[in-house]
Amino acid sequence: MEHVYESIMTGLAEAIEDAQSKEKHLQRRIAAVMPVKTYNAKEIQHIRKKTGLSQKLFAGYMGVSAKTVEAWEAGTNHPSGTASRILNMMEMDDNLVNNFPFVQM
Repeated sequence: MEHVYESIMTGLAEAIEDAQSKEKHLQRRIAAVMPVKTYNAKEIQHIRKKTGLSQKLFAGYMGVSAKTVEAWEAGTNHPSGTASRILNMMEMDDNLVNNFPFVQM
């Protein structure tokens, strides 16, 4: 455990020294998270139909109720957060449902 502590303290000291110096020696990385996309009723229905799943099976795949998918496709509710991310992944990868088969046909 002491080795882990020493390693953390060494890394911290290096980071502080690099931050205070004029010449930066440590590698820096910038990460950006894409904003969550907003989907309308037609887009959701298109994505679902592209998967070949019924509303009920699509709901099971998404981890929501069939009523929720109905509301999305009717435009009365809209997916957010994780559901939007999964829809975005489905949109980007036509084989997502086949590669990650959470629903058995």
